[in-house]
Amino acid sequence: MKKRLAILISSILLSAGCSDPSPSNAAADNASAAEKASVAKAANAATLSANPLMKKSTLIYQSPDFDQIKDEHFLPVFEEGMAQQMTEINLIVANEEPATFDNTLVVLEQSGELLTRAARIFYNLAASDSNEMRREIQSKMSPLMAAHSDNIRLNKDLFKRIEAVYQQRDSLNLSVESQQLLEEYYQDFIGAGARLNAEQQTQIRALNKEHSTLTTQFGQNLLAETQNISVVVDTVAELQGLSEAQLKAAANAAEKAEHEGKYLLTLTNTTRQPIIASIDNRALRQRVWEASANRAKSGDNNNEEIITRIAQIRAQKAELLGQENWASFSLERTMAKTPKAVFDMFSSMVPALVSNVNKEAADIQALIKASGEDFAVQPWDWQYYAEKVRKQRYNIDETAVKQYFEFNRVLEDGVFFTMNRLFGVRFEQRTDLPVYHPEVKTYEVFDEQGNSLAIFYADYFARASKRGGAWMSSFVSQSTLLQQTPVIVNVMNIPKAPEGQPTLLNYTHITTMFHELGHGLHGMFSDVTYPKLAGTSVSRDFVEYPAIFQEDWSIHPEVISNYAKHHQTGESIPKPLLDKFVASRSFNMGFDTLEYVSAALLDMEWHLLGADAPRQNVDEFEANALKKHGVDISFVPPRYKSAFFAHSMGGGYAAGYYAYMWSEILAADSFEFMRTNGGLTRENGEKFRNEILKIGNARKTLDSYKAFRGQAPTTDAVLKRRGLLPPETDEAGE
Repeated sequence: MKKRLAILISSILLSAGCSDPSPSNAAADNASAAEKASVAKAANAATLSANPLMKKSTLIYQSPDFDQIKDEHFLPVFEEGMAQQMTEINLIVANEEPATFDNTLVVLEQSGELLTRAARIFYNLAASDSNEMRREIQSKMSPLMAAHSDNIRLNKDLFKRIEAVYQQRDSLNLSVESQQLLEEYYQDFIGAGARLNAEQQTQIRALNKEHSTLTTQFGQNLLAETQNISVVVDTVAELQGLSEAQLKAAANAAEKAEHEGKYLLTLTNTTRQPIIASIDNRALRQRVWEASANRAKSGDNNNEEIITRIAQIRAQKAELLGQENWASFSLERTMAKTPKAVFDMFSSMVPALVSNVNKEAADIQALIKASGEDFAVQPWDWQYYAEKVRKQRYNIDETAVKQYFEFNRVLEDGVFFTMNRLFGVRFEQRTDLPVYHPEVKTYEVFDEQGNSLAIFYADYFARASKRGGAWMSSFVSQSTLLQQTPVIVNVMNIPKAPEGQPTLLNYTHITTMFHELGHGLHGMFSDVTYPKLAGTSVSRDFVEYPAIFQEDWSIHPEVISNYAKHHQTGESIPKPLLDKFVASRSFNMGFDTLEYVSAALLDMEWHLLGADAPRQNVDEFEANALKKHGVDISFVPPRYKSAFFAHSMGGGYAAGYYAYMWSEILAADSFEFMRTNGGLTRENGEKFRNEILKIGNARKTLDSYKAFRGQAPTTDAVLKRRGLLPPETDEAGE
């Protein structure tokens, strides 16, 4: 066939009056092509050489030089970084010496430095300050990064070396941390499909590529939808109940969105919308709630087809890897171990939760009737009337309380103060380091002896370019092997007050600030050898524990008295108001807990689907899942519905959203233990730091917990924390 094709091409050339190129011309053309390729290669090398991402930053602890980094720098460095890491992997495989821990596992930990550096910076920017170019890069890189990961973890020759070391593990005299690293890599490769045959690995690769593309699209749809679903209100009369500050913020938001003379209500990323508590107009409350609850279910940003396919892909992967569903597969390496353990935890709670919710609903319904209205409570009514019940029961005004919770004072005299009392650290602002957005602040963290520990980026305020929620991440992860000191970032979405006015916080904002810095310290205090085991690189149902643990310090008498000062007068919050505020903390806990539990159960049910299950109708699936577990209460919807459930469908909490409650059991037990053994002391903080925060994933998580607590956790403390058991009156150690 090739010969006939050559004859045909030759005859065409001759009939066209052309002749075969002479050998000398061909040589000249070849030389010219080689010369062009050489010039192109040199040009690419010069371009890469000038790319700031190609070298470690010279700023403290390799903090990113945001003044130098441009969006166009990322793609070429991603391509070069993947190529470099594959060269490093091939060198491991080509090593003719028998596999050892050092020449295989340690070298593997050292690989991919360039790719890791670029990815940490880029994906933090894509989440915190997205733009069109970053979204395009993310869409392009998503399947490429998935394929690159597969090229490593499905490399049979590399796995043979890891497996050879693993088989010798009991005779290698490895440290606990090295044993843990070996175990993690071995299980990672098996979980990725390293033992599958060639045909199965081809299927896994295709599924991973599609999954990566779809989860990226899910997130981008959600970001676009969050920006699009803000509620525009025509007149101030419709906004009766809002404070002057809220009205001004809504007017400013409308002006920025080019809705001159109107008001714009921006929405948070949960089904529940805090602004509803202030809106007297019931029709507007319903409009706001429905905009939130029905997001990403229609139009250009419809996520319903995407999530049903994501669930199907995960089930198909689980089947290939020998499990009946994704939940069973993903929980193997967690503290819970099985879906049954998760369902047992929740089923033990549901009857009490539903009973509490029904009592709360009865109080709300009575208030509706007393106000002369005649309708059954709906989700858009709950917060509005719950706040009125709270005011009646505790004689407390949330707006009045917020006057004592000014953002900067909460951060510095609350969050930073607590971390100093527990761990001896102090946060000193650095104004010389470049930031990726003007609202971001940078701090250097020091210990008691004045030793520098980390760099901390604080990005707390909401903006259109930021995805919803709150999170901690790292620009540089700690590792003594790589001689890296942590560079950590906390991100939140606190609505910023209009220019010239103080940003006043509600209690959820406050506890979230404590929570996220709990994650931050988990990264900053990390003291391990291997980057794979650093800081928050632990199982999903343990990672939230150090963060939830920090939340309750926000209400600790010594802490709250230090930061709860009136933003105008500087006076401390009056004790009667503080006592009412503390007493009201457990109010509405039935609703709060049930909306979370419903979302966690929904997440688990999506990931119990088998590989042969058909694509689901989302509304029907949600209704059936909630009914199955007895939590189908119309006025308490799940905290997240599937179409905007980023933890479950777009993030790393697939079949893992239960982890917050699992971790809360650990956190509440730890806090109660510390409270009754001295409270807010350096001794207690140092023990928590040494046994939990420094260790990362360098040993089994339950071993770390027992090393701190002295025993396995009990559930008594979490029941108290949730208001389901009466608190003790003893304030020992407070």
